[in-house]
Amino acid sequence: MTEAQAAASDVVLQAAKATVRKSARAHRATLFSPDAPKRLAEALLARHAPPAGAVIAGYWPMGDEMDPRPLMLALAQRGHTLALPITPPRGLPLSFHAWAPGGALRPGPMGTSEPAEGALVNPDWLLVPLLAFDRAGRRLGYGGGYYDRTLAGLPGAKPIGIAYDGQEMTEVPAGPQDIRLPLIATEAGVIICGESA
Repeated sequence: MTEAQAAASDVVLQAAKATVRKSARAHRATLFSPDAPKRLAEALLARHAPPAGAVIAGYWPMGDEMDPRPLMLALAQRGHTLALPITPPRGLPLSFHAWAPGGALRPGPMGTSEPAEGALVNPDWLLVPLLAFDRAGRRLGYGGGYYDRTLAGLPGAKPIGIAYDGQEMTEVPAGPQDIRLPLIATEAGVIICGESA
């Protein structure tokens, strides 16, 4: 593929993502269920709990994102070190700082909440928010590329998609830079990606 063809292909891919992103955001807003975060936590911990001592990076939910906090609290109670991301300027990967339930937060960019203090850590597992996913592990995020850049720099870390079951699509538009997720945890259970793709 020539450079011009690659550029044209990327334009088409970005347009497809933008279209799906808009509809996925609207659809996710209809999926709220107050008991879904607790059911997700139970489903993941029942059969796919992280190994003892693993450092887990979560996120503070924005808007109608699936809330990972019940899972994070359960992981902290099991002795895991937790971390939250610090959002850098565009084009850079996320960094993660240790955080414990009840720890102070400060406003971050784009409506995020970040740890007000805490040591820089390298997570073993990352809980990853998303707008849509498919069973091949493709994830549609918000378009900033933060998690793809971050995961590319953490090859030994395990990313786990955190979503409502209703966010599943038949196929999410994705390119070669989009890192696939090995697991997606939802309130309906845990999907091992690739098995039915």
